Amino acid sequence: MPKDGEKILGESRRSLIKKWLQEADRPLTGSDLSQKTNVSRQVIVQDISLLKARNEPIIATSQGYVLFENTQKKQLIKRIVACKHTHEETKEELYTIVDHGGTVTDVTVEHPLYGDIHASLFVSNRLEADQFLARLSATKASLLSELTSGVHLHTIEANSETQVDAVCNALRNKGFLLE
Repeated sequence: MPKDGEKILGESRRSLIKKWLQEADRPLTGSDLSQKTNVSRQVIVQDISLLKARNEPIIATSQGYVLFENTQKKQLIKRIVACKHTHEETKEELYTIVDHGGTVTDVTVEHPLYGDIHASLFVSNRLEADQFLARLSATKASLLSELTSGVHLHTIEANSETQVDAVCNALRNKGFLLE
């Protein structure tokens, strides 16, 4: 760990970033990493790009950076579900999934020009859903599903098939599940 005000340079900084991601039990933001290394967030973004170019399994999620192998520690049940809802119903969709024990690992839409557009989310509780929605509002960004009139895919993860079934049933009951 650097002393206060001490910058960590190049390869040493990237090695530390990788180590911190391996040890982390939550996503680390670019701001977290820039404070730890006393460099700008933009330098961290460049470091992450260099690490990814070396095939380090780093994923940028809506909560921050994670090492892909950290997301695979225990065997989870995964299912891809097709959903459709309005922009205003996004909060209800996310809450429905996490309240039934699911994690929304990603969102995918099929674009007529680019094909599949995929984004990592890793939203597993209401706090993370609220943080995602707050960033959506603050950035005035569009949801990917707005490109496809609300139609999108989510990969849902849970500890058991029963939990994934509960998520799907709840989404179905609310009219969000496309079948």
